[in-house]
Amino acid sequence: MSLPTASHVRQQFLDFFASKGHHIVPSAPLVVKDDPTLLFINSGMAPFKDYFLGNKPAPFKRIADTQKCLRVSGKHNDLEEVGYDTYHHTMFEMLGNWSFGDYFKKDAIAWAWELLTDVFKIEKDRLYVTYFEGDKGDGLGPDAETQALWRQYTTDDRILPGNKKDNFWEMGDTGPCGPCTEIHVDLRTAEERAQTPGSQLVNADHPQVVEVWNNVFMEFQRLADKSLIKLPAQSVDTGMGFERLMMAVSGVKSNYDTDVFQPLIQFIAKEVGIEYHGTSPATVHDQPVTENERTDIAIRVLADHIRAIAFTIADGQLPSNVKAGYVIRRILRRAVRYAFSSLNQKQPFLYKLVPVLADQMASIFPELKAQQAFVTRVIEEEEIAFLKTLETGLRRLDALEEAARQNGGVIDGATAFELSDTFGFPLDLTALIAREKGLTVDEASFQQALAQQKNRSRNAQETEQSDWVTVAEAEGPNVFVGYDHDEATARLLRYRKIDKKGKTEYQLVLDQTPFYAESGGQIGDTGYLESDVDRLRVLDTKRENDLIIHTVLELPQELTADFRARPDAVRRTLIRNNHTATHLLQAALRRVLGEHVQQKGSLVNDKLLRFDFSHFTKVTDGQLREIEQLVNERIRQQIPLIERRNVPIAEAKTLGAMALFGEKYGEFVRVITFDKDYSVELCGGLHVANTGSIGYFKIVAESAVGAGVRRIEAVTAGTAEAYVDQQLDLLTQVRGALGNPQHLLTSLEKQTEEMGALRKQIEQFAQQSINQQKDQLAGQVKPLNGVNFLAAQVQATSAEGLKTLAFNLRQAVPNLVLVLGAEIDGKPQLAVMLDDELAKAGKLNATALVRELAKEIQGGGGGQPFFATAGGKNLAGLGTAIAKAEGLVIQLLG
Repeated sequence: MSLPTASHVRQQFLDFFASKGHHIVPSAPLVVKDDPTLLFINSGMAPFKDYFLGNKPAPFKRIADTQKCLRVSGKHNDLEEVGYDTYHHTMFEMLGNWSFGDYFKKDAIAWAWELLTDVFKIEKDRLYVTYFEGDKGDGLGPDAETQALWRQYTTDDRILPGNKKDNFWEMGDTGPCGPCTEIHVDLRTAEERAQTPGSQLVNADHPQVVEVWNNVFMEFQRLADKSLIKLPAQSVDTGMGFERLMMAVSGVKSNYDTDVFQPLIQFIAKEVGIEYHGTSPATVHDQPVTENERTDIAIRVLADHIRAIAFTIADGQLPSNVKAGYVIRRILRRAVRYAFSSLNQKQPFLYKLVPVLADQMASIFPELKAQQAFVTRVIEEEEIAFLKTLETGLRRLDALEEAARQNGGVIDGATAFELSDTFGFPLDLTALIAREKGLTVDEASFQQALAQQKNRSRNAQETEQSDWVTVAEAEGPNVFVGYDHDEATARLLRYRKIDKKGKTEYQLVLDQTPFYAESGGQIGDTGYLESDVDRLRVLDTKRENDLIIHTVLELPQELTADFRARPDAVRRTLIRNNHTATHLLQAALRRVLGEHVQQKGSLVNDKLLRFDFSHFTKVTDGQLREIEQLVNERIRQQIPLIERRNVPIAEAKTLGAMALFGEKYGEFVRVITFDKDYSVELCGGLHVANTGSIGYFKIVAESAVGAGVRRIEAVTAGTAEAYVDQQLDLLTQVRGALGNPQHLLTSLEKQTEEMGALRKQIEQFAQQSINQQKDQLAGQVKPLNGVNFLAAQVQATSAEGLKTLAFNLRQAVPNLVLVLGAEIDGKPQLAVMLDDELAKAGKLNATALVRELAKEIQGGGGGQPFFATAGGKNLAGLGTAIAKAEGLVIQLLG
């Protein structure tokens, strides 16, 4: 039997709601830019939050879409369920139909039932619905209207009350919310359904009785004090999990058995040479109990995680060690770990899945196909880096094995946390490898160390904010007038208080403002708000959802006064220069390096411009010179700005406008052109009226940011001239230091050759010293409990020299236990060397020895079982450490 295809079912949904008067809109990018409460889009309603809050009018009263969502952090976190059960995912699609002050409960319920039963042909006796039973704490009674509406379509035994947890939907701690009605589908066999009614299994985490659709009736806004207020208009927010819908319409027992995941799963199974057996009920919410379940779970994890990883990178978020980037890196490393430990993939593997996924999704989410090579390269480089980390972690675990055995076979939690926190080595992998060695991990102390780190992090960034206080009602959303005016008269609409680690700030929203809010890489404006009695310094301007927020240190004395809003003019001019230069730079990069160049990030402020772009090799000096020349040529041509506002997005694309992957564009956009044959971009930032205003452009740095991403930093105008003058001054100083030679480069080459020759002489002297010390020290070796032992303080000029001396002694003396100490650059250094056979025997471990001795020099270190080093702060303790070594070795040898 052929199963329904994902593309067909998805299109059925969109066509159905188009027939009901809905405007079909594309998915917003996964990465959230202007909402401090979210890292990623975690629900279908998140892109429409402003419409529900009344911050801006919805462009259409009725909308339908399929939205990419990610739930791997914060309140909505399904990560640890993924792979083990049948229906949780990291990235998922949320099919949604939306009403902004138009239809409400009656139509939403009627259409949901019609679509599920008439279009998708789901049997009515498999469906159960819920309604909100009310909540005394919020002063809300039961949603009797929803209950009555459902009675038109199904029987009372299938209409179930639900509590606040299940039937009152909230996006977060604050924001739009309201009662909801869920639709659940019972996919069990007839025998199972006859034995236990599905009504008893709704919201009970049964893998075959699952919620497929949620209709939220947005009526309220949750404030910071937890109270509820009515929203300006009643709206409908629905979300149908596409993957679960596919399971229901396909008549299978798992999301992973549908057309959404099977292409990936079959590709993985074939590539790794392991059969996929499907989702066994035994694995649901339990640890796998058979080898088949273990490999099946790993295959499902890879099939799920590659979707989240690939689409997030395509939407503009690279893996990193902070915030959203860290979340993606964590997902990627979780997938690599499963491939490594369960599927025996010791080389990069995940990146091979990108072409399969890109082809599968090309018709609905073309952004991945458009960036396939880039996304593939980033993932492969991340895999290579983490596989090296895994090797490092394995070596560390080998070195810790003996210490763990002396600790009753337990690896202490602090050590496991260090492996996780410093080296990115996951706790579950540490525990898995420990079990293979007959050891365990003290997970309680690991969790304690983790909690302490979280508390430190939380305390470091703790921020409290009050609810918005309304000063004046607005006729419409706050308006940015800075394209046309460098200052404007404004009224205060609302404000709120922000406390950051004891420092108080206020955030103001004006009815109109010339202050540019940080966006698209351009830094926010600073300046002043002035009235007859106040002069408030604006420290920053940011965008939160669709509100332009001005940060000040104190509230105005007269809240209702008219204010003169004045951004810093000089600073704004410099920002304009750098922003326009960024557009000219991107066009030059594409001409010199190729059409594959895409913007991957930028920073534009009054001091410099920084531009990150996709490119797989270092930009050569010759290419940088050519790029620089192209930009300066366009500056000298004094090209006038052509700005077009409210251009239909389709028309903008026909003009050849460059769009930034990961940015959300509306139906109408702003197009910035500097010569239609050179630079045409979609952009909301500030620009010069004429490229001649930039004056001069100079690249000051080119570097790698990450896999497949390069960065150029540049300066313009007076800053560029100052940079060139500084470099010329430095060149003059170098000439002077070399005696003003006629041929500077020849003189430098001669100096370099002479320094190289002197360095070789120094190395020879150092080697002679090492050889002399080796012969002297070899004569001082003494027998000790069956080994040859030496502990001595020696002369060494570097840690490398100390290591060479230790290795030379080990070659000269068999069965050796060696402890050397030296003063290097005024600091104590220790080295412990063991004969290989002694290290393998297990009684002695160089890492354990050096760590114990390092206590005397107030230091620490590590290494391998046969060789380890340590540095410290207490030079006076070096002799004590050397003297302590003999007794410690006697004790360990018994």
